[in-house]
Amino acid sequence: MNGDLPKWYSKARQQYREYFEALENLGEKIRKQGPLDVKTSHLIQLAAAAAIHSEGSVHSHARRAIEAGATPEEIHHTIMLLTSTIGFPTTSAALSWVYDLTGEKK
Repeated sequence: MNGDLPKWYSKARQQYREYFEALENLGEKIRKQGPLDVKTSHLIQLAAAAAIHSEGSVHSHARRAIEAGATPEEIHHTIMLLTSTIGFPTTSAALSWVYDLTGEKK
C-alpha cells in the first residue's frame, strides 16, 4: 500500500515513525472493537471525510474501502446518500475526488 500513499505522507511517516504507527494502530484497534466489518467502517469514514471537505481523507477511505471489497457503485452511493445532509456542492466535490481513484471522468 505504500506505493499508493502521497509522497508527503510517506516522508512524514518515515520521519515520525512512532507517531504514524500509533495513528495507524488507533484506527485498526477501533475498527476491531465493534461489530462493523472493515468495508462498512471505511464507507462510514468516507462519508465523514466528505462531510468535512477533506479531499485527502476521501481519497484514503475510498481507496481503503475498495481494498476491503467495496465496489465503485458502493463508494458512489455512499457519497450520494449525503446529498440531503451536506448539500449538492459538497457531494459533487466528494464525487470528483472519488472519481480520481475510480478512473471515471468528472
